[in-house]
Amino acid sequence: MAFLTRIPVGRRVDLDAGDVGRGAVLFPLVGGAVSAVAGLVADLLTGPMPSLIAGAIAVGTAALLTGAMHLDALADTADALGATTRAQALEIMRDHAVGAFGTVVLALVCLVDAAALGALGSLGKGALVGLAAGAAGRAGMLPLARLLPYARTGAGQGRVLEHLGLTGTIVGVLVAVLLALPAGRAGLACVGAAAVVTILLGLYYRYWLGGVTGDLLGAAAKLCETAGLVAAVVVLT
Repeated sequence: MAFLTRIPVGRRVDLDAGDVGRGAVLFPLVGGAVSAVAGLVADLLTGPMPSLIAGAIAVGTAALLTGAMHLDALADTADALGATTRAQALEIMRDHAVGAFGTVVLALVCLVDAAALGALGSLGKGALVGLAAGAAGRAGMLPLARLLPYARTGAGQGRVLEHLGLTGTIVGVLVAVLLALPAGRAGLACVGAAAVVTILLGLYYRYWLGGVTGDLLGAAAKLCETAGLVAAVVVLT
């Protein structure tokens, strides 16, 4: 929770990269909780407010809770797509500035998330589906970090997951599946969509940069979550 959110649980605890890596098995639980809160906001506000506005406030709630870390990673990854070489792409991802690609992708993803959460809120399903989608999104990072090499030669945030073993990866994915069950077929749609996106991104990351970075993993988490929300809307409407 200290790693994935802005909730100050780590102020009185001495944490290092090894702790984060071992705790990654619970990433789906933390991600699911954050997105469930966002979904609950959509449930409560849709009706008194138009669904898109309710969904936008829900997206903002999740961003506040997480410090928008996965959105930042997505923007950096999108900007790197404009690079002409592998080295340039890795350098762009280190730059904190957001370029045109990053801005457009952020706007599109946030709009899709807001529309999906608003639609789910109108059905009273935002919290349950948010739980499933958030869990599935964070679970998507685990096999990518386990199966793909780290793309940089030096240190980086993505290296914290090097301490996650095969057992932890499998357990983390199972945790996400269990958290999706309360949402029924919509939850299973979240898991299925996230699995497809994870596989496609894994193949692309391997081809593009030969592995993963912290930004690529964060982008995967966000895209898997968004795909899950969209899949749930399709199933339910």
